[in-house]
Amino acid sequence: MASRHREDAVLVIGLGRFGSTLAETLQGLGHHVVAVDSNHDLVQRWSGKLTHVVEADATSEEVMRQLGAHEFRQAVVAIGTGIEASVLATGVLLDLSVAEVWSKAITREHGRILERIGVNHVVYPERDAGERVAHLLTGRLIDFLELDDNYAIAKLRAPRAICGRALEKTALRSRYGITIVGAKKPGGEFTHAEAGTVLDVGDLVVIAGRPDRVESFAAEIGGS
Repeated sequence: MASRHREDAVLVIGLGRFGSTLAETLQGLGHHVVAVDSNHDLVQRWSGKLTHVVEADATSEEVMRQLGAHEFRQAVVAIGTGIEASVLATGVLLDLSVAEVWSKAITREHGRILERIGVNHVVYPERDAGERVAHLLTGRLIDFLELDDNYAIAKLRAPRAICGRALEKTALRSRYGITIVGAKKPGGEFTHAEAGTVLDVGDLVVIAGRPDRVESFAAEIGGS
């Protein structure tokens, strides 16, 4: 089914909206994807779109071992229909010594359980999407991504208040606790921002910092 020598191999368990989108996207990016679901209809629906789709019970260690799950370095448990099935399937992968396991959490409590049993990455698709849309609805940010509780990056138009002078003269880090990490001229490409970078009105910038600092910066001078 897969090999430990294939670094691009990913096992995806669960073909709901999140799992199927993930599997299809990974395959489109050139990864070797094997998708598993116990729902016959979902397996049939995706068998024509995904190269490798298997109908199987991912909560059974014996079944998953027969499918070669232990040969994967990376796996994603995308089950969204029940916490018990999600935890059991995740436990099977951990018992099979899959090196990197990502699991979708339905609730915060579900996520805590996954963390306690040793999941490398707990994903909250609905919560993360909701938070991102909330930030974008303010109208000040063009894009927002919270990478951790204490770190986020965002894209916005360069505020007039910091245009026309070198970034080192704006004291953004000491005043707002954020850093401009990239800039893009209209029609150009993003480049790494340096101390001597001078922004113009109409430029796009990428800023990084604590989520609350990013939001405060955008609120105070993002529209100026």
